[in-house]
Amino acid sequence: MVTTDWQSDLRKRGYRLTPQRQLVLEAVDRLEHATPDEILTEVRRTAGGVNISTVYRTLELLEEIGLVSHAHLGHGAPTYHLADRHHHIHLVCRDCTDVIEADLAVAAPFRETLQETFGFDTDLKHFAIFGRCRKCTAEAAGAADAGEAAGTEDSAAPGTD
Repeated sequence: MVTTDWQSDLRKRGYRLTPQRQLVLEAVDRLEHATPDEILTEVRRTAGGVNISTVYRTLELLEEIGLVSHAHLGHGAPTYHLADRHHHIHLVCRDCTDVIEADLAVAAPFRETLQETFGFDTDLKHFAIFGRCRKCTAEAAGAADAGEAAGTEDSAAPGTD
């Protein structure tokens, strides 16, 4: 969990730390990359009367004043995380759905190429790259090796059923 003084952060921007804002911030902090529905579920553990529109309004305000940030990690609702964490891109495993936070420096050559080639200045903090994580890649390679070995055994002894 990130230790921050949300009350001071909000006050500096002309807002109060209401119970709902605090619960939403705590949920975003705890869950790290969470959709509004996941945040609502977490908030309702403490305050059962909070509804989804309150969560959306709160997230919108918190993003507007720079306390949270969102990213689109696939189809569906955006996911939210605290904005005071380092800026990063999201690497999303299509197999296990894990999200890896990669420092923006790993994408610097890509960003420079887009700038040089197209004059396009990218906002990579909303960027997600989909693929397969190290663990799932290893598991898939192991399964492929096992499948090839089984195929080799079957073809090694034709007609010996």
